[in-house]
Amino acid sequence: MKKNLVLLGMMGVGKTTIGKIVAKKQGLKFIDIDLNIEKKCSMKISEIFKKKGEEFFRIEEEKETLDSLTKKNCVIALGGGAFINESIRNNVLKNAISIWLDADIKTLNERTKWNKKRPLLDKKNNQTKIIRLYSKRKNIYKLANHRINCKDLSKSDIAEKVIIFYEKN
Repeated sequence: MKKNLVLLGMMGVGKTTIGKIVAKKQGLKFIDIDLNIEKKCSMKISEIFKKKGEEFFRIEEEKETLDSLTKKNCVIALGGGAFINESIRNNVLKNAISIWLDADIKTLNERTKWNKKRPLLDKKNNQTKIIRLYSKRKNIYKLANHRINCKDLSKSDIAEKVIIFYEKN
C-alpha cells in the first residue's frame, strides 16, 4: 500500500490544482484541508480568521490534517501554514510522501494579488507580506521529502514531476 501524498507550499502555488490533477491520474482520493475546514465551519477561511481568529483556525487545521492523514490512498493539499505546525509536520514526514511546490515571490504575488480568500494578505503590501511569510516558512518547507520549482512549468509538467516522485517511493 502506497503512502498518502502530501502537497505543501505557499498560498497560490497550486497545491489544490495540482493535487486534483495528480489524484485523478493516479486514481487516488483528493483532500483539500482548507476546503474541508470551510465546510465544517460553514464559512470561508477569511471569515474564520475574522470572526474566530487565526488560533482557532490553526487548531481546526491540525485536527483536520491529522484526521486526513489516517485515511488511505489520498492526495492531500495542505494549507500554506499547515506544515509549520510541528505535529502536522512530524506526522507527514513519518507517514506520507511530501512534496514542496515552490515558486518565486513574483509568481506568488501575481497569483494571490486579486484573490480575496487569503486571510493573511490584503491588497496593501501584498508582496511584502508574501516575502515575510516565505522567508519564515521556506526553511521548514525544505524538510519535505521532495521539492519542485514550479516557476515556468505548466500544470501538467508539475503534475508529471509530482507523479514521478510519488512513484519512486
